[in-house]
Amino acid sequence: MTEKKKDTELIIQIVIIAVLSLLLVYNIGKVSSGKDLEIIKAVSASDVIPAGTPKIYGEELGVNYDDISPNNPQKADATIRVLGNLDNTITLAGEDLQRYVKIASQISCEYCCGAESIIFTKDVSQYKAGDAACGCAHSYAMRGLGKYLIKNHPTEFTDDEILSELGKWKVLFFPGIMEGKASVLKSKGIELNYINLASNKYRGIEQGQASGGMVGGC
Repeated sequence: MTEKKKDTELIIQIVIIAVLSLLLVYNIGKVSSGKDLEIIKAVSASDVIPAGTPKIYGEELGVNYDDISPNNPQKADATIRVLGNLDNTITLAGEDLQRYVKIASQISCEYCCGAESIIFTKDVSQYKAGDAACGCAHSYAMRGLGKYLIKNHPTEFTDDEILSELGKWKVLFFPGIMEGKASVLKSKGIELNYINLASNKYRGIEQGQASGGMVGGC
């Protein structure tokens, strides 16, 4: 093999390594900066309870995940009222309403009532799509937060991120049963995230295998 051929092969190898390195850096950056990263991030069955201040809206509304605790029912009820009041004061229309129906129809408060979701998904009698389908305080809180994020932060949160936020609060409202459900999902090899855990996607999968009380009035 001539020296010229060796040099050519070496250059080719260096170019290939450089290209592969650039692709690796690009993909790592894509993952680490992805907007939906939290949605797909797995959580363990023993670490499903959210803690700290929610991004963006936490400081705006003066709410904290830690406010919902069985150790301080007064604080929990007060925080639930803050979120629930948003449901009573925010009215959505047009594309915002359509987006709200799409998101809120995917989650329910099944441990309080048997409604398919926290809203009506279509016009039924005197009820319109998006109207409240469950009258418990937890549902008011989830609906209120969903409306608030769509109205005030339409681009900062994707649909899945909003659903994930609603799911986090649902986990806080029913911590014991949600920890049990997380264990069931984990045992079946289902990815643990707040959508899988709290939305209707796997509703009822924990029946007979998980139980627990609730935080805040129903």
